[in-house]
Amino acid sequence: MNLTILGIESSCDDTSAAVIRDEYLLSNVMASQEVHRRYGGVVPELASRAHQQNILPVVSQALDQAGVTMDEVDALAFTRGPGLLGSLLVGTSFTKGLAVASGKPLIEVNHLQGHILSHFVKVPGAENRQPKFPFLCLLVSGGHTQIVRVDNHLDFEILGRTIDDAVGEAFDKCAKLMDLGYPGGPVVDRLAKEGDPKRFRFAKPNIPGLDYSFSGIKTSLLYFLRDQLKEDPDFLKNNMADLCASFQKDLIDILLKKLILAVKETGIREVALSGGVSANSGLRGRIEEEGRKRGWNTYLPALRFTTDNAAMIAITGYYRYQRGLFAPLDIAPISRSAEYGDR
Repeated sequence: MNLTILGIESSCDDTSAAVIRDEYLLSNVMASQEVHRRYGGVVPELASRAHQQNILPVVSQALDQAGVTMDEVDALAFTRGPGLLGSLLVGTSFTKGLAVASGKPLIEVNHLQGHILSHFVKVPGAENRQPKFPFLCLLVSGGHTQIVRVDNHLDFEILGRTIDDAVGEAFDKCAKLMDLGYPGGPVVDRLAKEGDPKRFRFAKPNIPGLDYSFSGIKTSLLYFLRDQLKEDPDFLKNNMADLCASFQKDLIDILLKKLILAVKETGIREVALSGGVSANSGLRGRIEEEGRKRGWNTYLPALRFTTDNAAMIAITGYYRYQRGLFAPLDIAPISRSAEYGDR
């Protein structure tokens, strides 16, 4: 078909651009923002300013690495949402301007659907196992936790979601309580490998159906640390690895309990993982373990596609192009996933 899509991602604090031709990745360039580390979390205003600085060189570099000119690009895919509104405005405005200048059509992409479809990005010379339809996807990103039924490349049904904090927020808030820095998830994962996951236990939610809740376990950790530090000021320092291992295990237990239930209710044994938290080694290992035990076919994204990357935006744009799903030039970004509904 020889269809070439330029994807642009700017939903949070990573500016990324990628070029895909007929599902094959030609380039995927990313500029991260280190400025947020000193604040212990993403500062929206700083993020949007950094996107303004980074987006032009990132897009230019993506085209150069792919060996593609704008004349060879068939369409421009961009993240419409959900995400930080200021960051999304930068990406949306830039892509709209590029569309006007180049005469190329626009394609809006739901960031969360992009995470799911990252499994379909083909990398030349690399193995590419793709889930078969229908499949279930456990989507675990910084601000979202969902179980999604996927019937084809553009047909999604959310079966369960968090009613408060996402699992990524629980990881980061846990790390902040223990003064481990930002982003906290990778640090907790690293320390968990050195600790005893059965040493401590925290309160787990009892939410009916397939929905999630993570605010309670976070609060449980807060009160537990408060009480322990009153008795032993060095408790945190002396038990850090065991705390991380125990807290991470409990979070993964919560995730897997609902995923196992979703498989039982739907009968679907094709199970994929996606989103930023899908880089967590404990979660990856546990899903593979459950898959072997329960007869699932499990699919883990390559680590390079777990972050907020433009390859997933470009591949989603590729499938939307085939359906003729183009966006008007007056389209506005969407900051909250609820504005998308369940589509």
